[in-house]
Amino acid sequence: MKRFVLAAVAAIVMSTAAYADTIKVGVVGPFSGPFALQGKNFKAGIDAYMTTNGNKIGDNTVEVIYRDLPAADPAQSKALAQELVVKEKVQYLAGFYFTPDAMAVTPILKQANTPLVIMNAATSAIVTKSPLVVRTSFTTWQTSTPIAKVAHDAGVSKVISVVSDYGPGVDAENAFKAAFEKEGGQVVEAIRMPLATNDFSPIMQRIKDSGAQGVFAFLPSGPTTLGFVKAYNENGLKAAGIKFFAPGDLTQESDLPALGDAALGIQTTFHYAVSHDSPENKAFVEAAAKAIGNKAELSFPAVGAYDGMNVIYKMIEGTGGKQDAAKAVEAVKGLSWVSPRGPVSIDPESRHITQNIYLREVVKADDGTYYNKEVQTFEKQGDPGLAAAK
Repeated sequence: MKRFVLAAVAAIVMSTAAYADTIKVGVVGPFSGPFALQGKNFKAGIDAYMTTNGNKIGDNTVEVIYRDLPAADPAQSKALAQELVVKEKVQYLAGFYFTPDAMAVTPILKQANTPLVIMNAATSAIVTKSPLVVRTSFTTWQTSTPIAKVAHDAGVSKVISVVSDYGPGVDAENAFKAAFEKEGGQVVEAIRMPLATNDFSPIMQRIKDSGAQGVFAFLPSGPTTLGFVKAYNENGLKAAGIKFFAPGDLTQESDLPALGDAALGIQTTFHYAVSHDSPENKAFVEAAAKAIGNKAELSFPAVGAYDGMNVIYKMIEGTGGKQDAAKAVEAVKGLSWVSPRGPVSIDPESRHITQNIYLREVVKADDGTYYNKEVQTFEKQGDPGLAAAK
């Protein structure tokens, strides 16, 4: 009888131990190189979430493992994801700043039995490549469509489009053109620039020569946007009254100190501003600012990562900590919550995030700092790009 009791106790202990485990989340992003600040924002958002909510879900402990991908490199992205799945045995993949890197990972998800939570990459089609992809960031169709109405309402009827020649840039161009023409406007010329472009003077001359009343621009946030906005001012386009319209990548908060007065008055549409006035955002900014070490460096990838961890935690709860990618994704379809950016939900069909998009204008605060002031809200925006891709 004593041996029977001891065996029963041992079985219970073993059973409990089997359910108490470390659940690993692999995050791929640019943690060095020219886009390192974006990776730093990924980590700040993740740290802020885990500081606020703890690192345990039931008896399971959540551990985040990072891999550095300094610039867009699909082959290396796939290799890193495979290493995380095979060597580190992660149950979840997340992060991914650039679209080509996220696209490269989608073919391995089913075999790896691993969901992918997109914390930034902004091409609409990513979620169509695998039913195991969920997005907590935004798409360029989602953020570029409302600015077309803003341009039309400002009395602009002719616009020239200038975008970086890669997935999100092409999406932005198509989104703006479709929406602007629907408003009755005309895109007189569409320019696609190589991602490596850093001399924008010839582009500015083409804008002047086009006869357009405004320019719509999309470039990946970071060093290139600084050069483009400065060239817009230094080549006299602002002085000539050519209006500037863009999604919010071009005036992200971490770039505003370097842009300075050159950014004043620029209007963008985007899903998040650090200045967003809500209790949830104030708590998030406080936690994320501590994590990043300098509030001035905080920008939109942090909120995508913060909400991404919320989704992963719900996936873990929904699967009881077991590795079941399909069940994990099913657990968050239709999920809704109040994010630091405002009310959001995961569309049960597309697995893309529905959210408010805000018209923001760059202004200067009394203390001399610059920020994006929200001036209009476009509520419950889905992703028009998914319909356009069909």
